[in-house]
Amino acid sequence: MAGLTAVAVVAVCFLAYQASASAPADVSAQPRATGPAKPSAASSGGPKRPSGNSAAVPAQSGTGERVVYALDDRRVWLIDEKGRTSRTFTVMPSTVHPEPGTYSVTSRAGSVPGSDGVRIEHVVRFATVQNVTVGFSAAVDGSTPSPDPSKKTGGIRMQRADGDAMWAFAVIGAKIVVVA
Repeated sequence: MAGLTAVAVVAVCFLAYQASASAPADVSAQPRATGPAKPSAASSGGPKRPSGNSAAVPAQSGTGERVVYALDDRRVWLIDEKGRTSRTFTVMPSTVHPEPGTYSVTSRAGSVPGSDGVRIEHVVRFATVQNVTVGFSAAVDGSTPSPDPSKKTGGIRMQRADGDAMWAFAVIGAKIVVVA
């Protein structure tokens, strides 16, 4: 009996270690419930270059708690339930882009290999375009290189600290608003 208990304790400790290794820096965030979102998924011309006042939340980005992704500005805003920006940051867009519209987080992964071979973490997926899954992620090595334009990729890369914040904020079902 003591042997089984020891094995169970070791197994639990091992699983706890694995979970903590892929957890964000701030695990105190509570999951948020959001309503259903209207999906829209098609390719677009995609991001160009940052424009004007990129710190201001885009006017046509909806209301309430949401993640706003501005294609042209290459910027993301995490907006709380009171409509305040809790964080904003720049991203490196992928080669495949979702159409402007409202989406929901459909799946998440703590750590996986990226389509470019780079190990990524805090993957938050929300759309599929041209059979390519589109989502936010951070490279474990901290890099945010421009994607190879000859490849179809859907990974929108961000810095690791921003990936931690996205991971804590954008739970399954969270609203993602994509604007031009």
